[in-house]
Amino acid sequence: MLRHVTADALYDAKTSLARFPPIALPLQRIRGRGELIDDDTQVVIEAFPRSASSFAVAAFRLAQEPDPTSIAHHTHMPAQVLEGVRRRLPTMVLVRPAVDAVVSHLIRSPDLGARAAMRGYLRFHGPLVARRGGFVTATFDEVVCSFGTAIERLNARFGTAFTPFEHTPENVARIEGEIERDYRAREGSGERLEAVIPRPSHSREALRAEVEQRVRREVAPATVADAHALYRALLPDA
Repeated sequence: MLRHVTADALYDAKTSLARFPPIALPLQRIRGRGELIDDDTQVVIEAFPRSASSFAVAAFRLAQEPDPTSIAHHTHMPAQVLEGVRRRLPTMVLVRPAVDAVVSHLIRSPDLGARAAMRGYLRFHGPLVARRGGFVTATFDEVVCSFGTAIERLNARFGTAFTPFEHTPENVARIEGEIERDYRAREGSGERLEAVIPRPSHSREALRAEVEQRVRREVAPATVADAHALYRALLPDA
């Protein structure tokens, strides 16, 4: 119980500060997590955790080869999106339905409580609605099935000429291999790897159902409805 209280308190502090670029970005630079915006950044790709960020970043880079691409990504903070909008950088936010994203996040971070995780979802997406005109969005399903369409939408919005990703079996296999090697290097193998690696896993299915029941039991329906409303407000055709 104590570990959940401690994890929730730390997470609440982090996600509260993550809404404010002047505070969050310098702190994130000290922590060394993710790739932060700098003067060389060409594009920003951000999302709440477990929303296909790893696939999107790898796919975007692969599509631009042989040219290198400087991408700001994986801070999982609205502050990075807001800074991208302020700088008028090509910026893409990946969105996933609240319960799906929170369930996957809790599997990845088992010490975190369901209510805290849902608060994090609200804190990530809430500040972005008012800046909706400054970035494009892509859904989780679009990223993993037709990411080229999202890149075309980015080009149309920002006047860029990034090459759209092609969902060929070879390209997808290469990305999945890169993600697998990266996570094995960080997490090793076995149950922990299967719990955290961002790809389909049969071993997670039973756990996913159990965690979803916990989310729906512990998080107030009104809070879930608020989170879903934010998701709908940020859909590509909203």
